[in-house]
Amino acid sequence: MRIQLSEHFNYRKLIRFVVPSIIMMIFTSVYGVVDGLFVSNFVGKTPFAAVNLIYPFLMLLGAPGFMIGTGGSAIIAKTLGEGDREKANRCFSMLVYITIAGGVLLTLAGLLWVRPIAEALGAEGTMVEECVRYGRIILLAGTAFMLQNTFQSFLVTAEKPHLGLAVTIAAGLTNILFDALFVAVFRWGTVGAAAATAMSQVVGGILPLLYFARPNNSLLRLTRTGLDGKVLLKACTNGSSELMTNVSMSLVNILYNFQLIRMAGEDGVAAYGVIMYVNFIFVSVFIGYSIGSAPVIGYHYGAENENELKNLFRKSLILAGLAGLAMTALAELLSLPLSSIFVGYDAELLTLTCHGFRLNSLSFLVIGFNIFASAFFTALNNGVVSAVISFLRTLVFQIIVVLVLPVFIGVDGIWLSIVVAELLALAVSIWFFLGQRGRYRYA
Repeated sequence: MRIQLSEHFNYRKLIRFVVPSIIMMIFTSVYGVVDGLFVSNFVGKTPFAAVNLIYPFLMLLGAPGFMIGTGGSAIIAKTLGEGDREKANRCFSMLVYITIAGGVLLTLAGLLWVRPIAEALGAEGTMVEECVRYGRIILLAGTAFMLQNTFQSFLVTAEKPHLGLAVTIAAGLTNILFDALFVAVFRWGTVGAAAATAMSQVVGGILPLLYFARPNNSLLRLTRTGLDGKVLLKACTNGSSELMTNVSMSLVNILYNFQLIRMAGEDGVAAYGVIMYVNFIFVSVFIGYSIGSAPVIGYHYGAENENELKNLFRKSLILAGLAGLAMTALAELLSLPLSSIFVGYDAELLTLTCHGFRLNSLSFLVIGFNIFASAFFTALNNGVVSAVISFLRTLVFQIIVVLVLPVFIGVDGIWLSIVVAELLALAVSIWFFLGQRGRYRYA
């Protein structure tokens, strides 16, 4: 049964509506680690470290797609809530075309920058070449990758979360299949892993584009449109928090790798790569919930339905708390077997990875509240508050902590940095929740 944005959401209906987005993000995170899994087990520790070193840079170039998708979805959902479907389609179409143009430009820039970036991050000798080969091949699908990030939000707004899930599964299976073929069978190393990922990104970005380009039964369709600077600026403002989150994550990951290669060497970088892979699988639950619930919040905000806003706010906080407890407990129990999948061949590296993951996973207790807080204010078309939360959470607090904490407690300070940063961010989220409730009447 199709659930519409305009409905009243009890716990059952809310969970049913967001589950496709959650599964989509989990599957995205799972197939996102496939390269690392195959490279680590079939190519070796050094190529694995190289992939982990350059990967944040590649994600950085795809970050504008999240900005346009989440920020644009807030505008489109609000416009649909106001009853202007024609305007919603014009805004949607313009933002898709802007994403394509931006993707082409960033791809060209990335192809030029990948080598100097790898060298600046501390890669030497064969590691530099592994970084460059892997990065350039993936960048060939850069535009498709941006579209994939954008459509993750647009498909939910179009009341097609299940289609988004199907596309993600198709992309994921493409990556897994060709990773197994290119890396495990043909032994093409990082070249094969990169080619598999690029092919999956093409699937994830182009299939939704073809769907919206044709007549369909969703709320949205690509149409003729013109450049609307006001809408574009508003979308970028609304989505600035998501841009900041993804940019900050990439920059912070680069800083973490820099600290680790200095304090723990190649093993430290490899261990952090495993932790980040597994960490994102868990965190994707919270991200998926935020992606799935944001259009509902935006719709009811546009429709001025205060009672439903209160209902969604209250239920979301309860679900974030319960999920945080469950995620933390699960991560602690599974730290050893999950780490073994990646680096079970090296006892010393396995011990380092498992210990780091157990400390890092304590952040799951609070991270769900912070992710929801940022997405919530984006959905309310308040990109400034959302951006402040994301900027402090993902950049300022983490940079300060990861530079200071290791001075006192060594490598453990790196693993615990995200925990301390999320606790500081929680205080900021609570402050904004309390301060903005009178304006939006969600509590």
